[in-house]
Amino acid sequence: MSLLNVIRRWSQREGLSQREIARRTGLSRNTVRKYLAQDTIDPVYKPRQSPSLLDDYKETLITWLHRERNRRRKERRTLKQLHADLVSLGFAGSYDRVAAFARQWRAEQQQPTRKSYIPLTFAPGEAFQFDWSEDWAVIAGVRCKLQIAHIRLCYSRAFFLVAYRGQSHEFLFDAHAQAFRAFGGVPERGIYDNMKTAVDALLRGKQRAVNRRFQAMTNHYVFEADFCNPAAGWEKGQVEKQVRDLRHDIWQEAPTFDSLADLNHWLTLRCQALWVQKQHPEKPITLAEGLAEEQRHLMPMPIPFDGYIELSKRVSATCLIQFERNRYSVPANFAHHVVSLHVYAERLVVLAEGHIIAEHTRVFLRHDNRVPAKTVYDWRHYLGVLQRKPGALRNGAPFAELPDCFRRLQAHLLKQPRGDREMADILALVLSHPQDLVEKAVEASLANGHPSHSQILNGLGRLQTPPTPKPLAKAPEVRTEPLASTAHFDQLREKADVY
Repeated sequence: MSLLNVIRRWSQREGLSQREIARRTGLSRNTVRKYLAQDTIDPVYKPRQSPSLLDDYKETLITWLHRERNRRRKERRTLKQLHADLVSLGFAGSYDRVAAFARQWRAEQQQPTRKSYIPLTFAPGEAFQFDWSEDWAVIAGVRCKLQIAHIRLCYSRAFFLVAYRGQSHEFLFDAHAQAFRAFGGVPERGIYDNMKTAVDALLRGKQRAVNRRFQAMTNHYVFEADFCNPAAGWEKGQVEKQVRDLRHDIWQEAPTFDSLADLNHWLTLRCQALWVQKQHPEKPITLAEGLAEEQRHLMPMPIPFDGYIELSKRVSATCLIQFERNRYSVPANFAHHVVSLHVYAERLVVLAEGHIIAEHTRVFLRHDNRVPAKTVYDWRHYLGVLQRKPGALRNGAPFAELPDCFRRLQAHLLKQPRGDREMADILALVLSHPQDLVEKAVEASLANGHPSHSQILNGLGRLQTPPTPKPLAKAPEVRTEPLASTAHFDQLREKADVY
């Protein structure tokens, strides 16, 4: 740049010829002529073409970038995974080279955004952020779509994930209880979007008509619910970014599971492992160390909130209630009555007259009308009807799930006259005696070879009789021998005469 300035000054101010300028600078006259003919003093250089280890793999990487851009957002692979794939093909370059090329390629594909944001900061124990996401997992050999609850502490950045079949109230309450238990306390404030399970209506400004059950949950855990403005997800940007990042860290590497409980146990262990591995984005500590620091500022965890939704159900003539296409049994004496159903995340509790009358594990079916509904029986609920109709033992659907000892006893008794009546009487013993003791008595009767109601009842009585104390190995010794004296009786008579 300075040489070009000297050439122009010698030519335009001092009037030197091109030959003299070439002699002084050592340049050719053609070069001097070209520089003097330019209208500007900015030199134009060709872009430098430096060889790169990525040159042989650019077309492959561009193809992969096109493929990932056309995929659904939840299934896209990260640049770290693409770099690992290139390494498996023989690429010897670094991840930074791949990332720089991908940034340049994406910038050429789309216009830069014009949005701007304000960075947020939080004090220890001040707030957490909550959000839902949808992901897929293989459970019992079936690929299922799950709703994932994400809860993230804003100061330590520790996170917790729980998988459910839906996003209704019972799942929302259970997710908070499990997250607070894992974090070791409750922050002062929770940041949410305007989800329907929390907000009934949007009012002016930041005012919200909060759902009553959600408000009861926040009052129980004593934290304040703060809701974002509509379409302002950046106000809970930490958990929004977590949803995207953990999709690659967890779900794309998730194994198969036998049940949803196994999946949630694996998620808990995976989150705790990532707390130790991941570094805090703003401090030279891990997430686990940040959580240990933040736990001192959290409110101690109270008893879990009784998070259920309540429904009224009428019991059918077959002693069943229906919920989500499935049917569940209740005791026979409540047939044709209206009962209260408390729906939890993993179980159903049936109440009548203020008392629990039945409890079942909740059954989930895929949202497919071709999948038949399931009926969940408890054979003990039908013992009252069985006393009046003992013949139902032979084909009764609830009694297909009897314990093994009862099954063997039934196969023996139904071969005898009035065996169904005797079997019904034996099953009725469960109503007044512990079931494990009845099963022990049945096993003992079967071992004798001639089981009967009287024999089982006799064995049940022996099992419930308290054991007799063992005799003392040595009788106690009398060290002071008592003396017989009638003087004590005379003293008592004298006192009686006084009265």
